[in-house]
Amino acid sequence: MTLEDFSRVLLLASGVLLLAVLAVRLSTRTGLPSLLLYLALGLVLGEDGLGIPFTDAEIAQVLGYGALVLILAEGGLTTRWDAIRGVLAPAGALATVGTAVSIGVVGAGAHLLLHTSWPVSFLVGAVVSSTDAAAVFSVLRSVPLPRRLSGILEAESGLNDAPVVIAVLALTEVAAGHSDHAWWFFLGEAVFELALGTAVGVGVGAAGAFLLRRTALPSAGLYPVAVLALAVGAFAVADVLHASGFLATYLCGLVLGNARLPHRQATRGFAEAFGWLAQIGLFVMLGLLADPSRLPAALLGALLVGVVLTLFARPVSVLAALAWFRLPRPELLFLSWAGLRGAVPVVLATVPVVAGISGSEQLFDLVVVLVVVFTLVQAPTLAPLARRLGLISAAPTQELDVEVSPLGTLSADVVQVRVGPTSRLHGVEVFELRLPKGANVSLVAREGTTFVPQPRTVLRRGDDLLVVTSTAERRRVEERLQAISRDGKLAGWRDT
Repeated sequence: MTLEDFSRVLLLASGVLLLAVLAVRLSTRTGLPSLLLYLALGLVLGEDGLGIPFTDAEIAQVLGYGALVLILAEGGLTTRWDAIRGVLAPAGALATVGTAVSIGVVGAGAHLLLHTSWPVSFLVGAVVSSTDAAAVFSVLRSVPLPRRLSGILEAESGLNDAPVVIAVLALTEVAAGHSDHAWWFFLGEAVFELALGTAVGVGVGAAGAFLLRRTALPSAGLYPVAVLALAVGAFAVADVLHASGFLATYLCGLVLGNARLPHRQATRGFAEAFGWLAQIGLFVMLGLLADPSRLPAALLGALLVGVVLTLFARPVSVLAALAWFRLPRPELLFLSWAGLRGAVPVVLATVPVVAGISGSEQLFDLVVVLVVVFTLVQAPTLAPLARRLGLISAAPTQELDVEVSPLGTLSADVVQVRVGPTSRLHGVEVFELRLPKGANVSLVAREGTTFVPQPRTVLRRGDDLLVVTSTAERRRVEERLQAISRDGKLAGWRDT
C-alpha cells in the first residue's frame, strides 16, 4: 500500500465514521438501533454497491470477536451495580435456562419447517438465541423502564453471550462430525468454562481496581486506557485457560465500572467511545461480508425461524426461566417481546462458515435477514408497548454526577459533583452537608461563574462543586453526597 492509497483509505474510513455518527441522530428519532444503518452502509460499500471486496469469513469472525469484547467491556463499565444487584438471579436464569429452552424450541421449529438435520437445526437455534448487548444497550437506555426491568434486560444481554458461544462451538463440532461426545460432556464443559470465566473476570477486575486506587498515574488519560486494557486482558486470560472470555470481560468491566476509581466518568466516556467504534466497524464489516444478491432467497426461512423465535421460543424461555421469581405479568410480557437480536447472531453465524459446514452460507444469509427484519419490527414498538403495559417510569436514571481525581503525593482527592435536575441537593446549604472531617467544598461553578462558597451558601440545580477530601475519607464523602441527593438534608437522621 502506497501513501496515496493510505490517504484514500483514511478518507473513506473518516467518511464512514462521520456518516455513522450522524446515523445515531436518525436512530434516536425513529427508535431503531443504529446498527441497522451501519449494516446498510456496509451493504452499500460492498461488491454489489461501491465494489469493495470482502469475502473472508475467518477474518470477519476474528474481528467480530474483537468488536464484541469491546462492546461487552463497555457494557460492563457503564452498567451500575445498584441497577442489577437485585436482578442477577433472574438475569442469570434467562441467560442460561432461557437460552437452553430457546435453542431447543428454535431447533425443533427449524427441523420441522426447514427440514434441516437435527444438529444443524439446533445450531440455528443456538446462533439466534442470544440477545444482543449492543442492540439492548442502544435501545433500552432510551426507554425509561423501571430499574428492575431494565436491569434484567441489560444483565441478560451481557451474560448470555458466553453460554451461547459455548453452545455454537459445540454444535458446530457435532454438525461437522468432529465430535461424538455425549450431551453431558458438553454440559460439564459449559459449566466449567462459565465458572472459571466468572472467577477470572471478577479476579482481574478486583485486582485491577485495587492497584488503580493506589496508583496516582501522571495523566488522567492513562486511567481509561488501563481500565480498558484490564477488561480486554480478562478475555485473553480466560481464553488461554479455556474459560469463557466473553463472560470474563463483562464481569471485569462490571467490577471496574463500579469500583469508584479515579476519573470514573472519563473512563466511562472513553469506554463508550470504543463501544461505538466497535459497533460501527462490526456492522459495516458484516454488511461488507453479506451478499445482497443472496439475501432475498433467505427471506422465507428467516421469517419462519424468526416467528418461531419471537412468538414461541422467547416467551416460553422467559416463562421457564422466571417462573420462580413471581414477576408481574406486564413485566413478563415485555421481557417476552424485548429479546433484541443484533451483532452476536451474525458474528456467530460465521463460525459454521469457517468450519465448512454444508449449507452454512445459507445459514449466514438467514441470520442477517432475520436480524434486520425482526429488529425493524421489534425495536420501534418497545416504548409504545412499555407505555401500554404501564411500565414507563417517570423517574430519571441519574440525579448526581460524581467524578474523582487524585492529587498524587498529597494523599488527597478532588471530588467533582454536578447537581442534577431532580437532585435534592438543591436548596441545601453547604454547612448542612455535614461532610466527614477533612473534607470541604472549595469551589462552586454556577451559570458561567465560579466562587468560593460560605457555610450558608445555598446549592442549586446545575451547580458544579469541587470537594477536596483526604483519600481515606473519599468514599464516605461520595456516599454522603449521594444520600443527600437522594433523601435530602435529613439523610442519615431518619434511622437515628
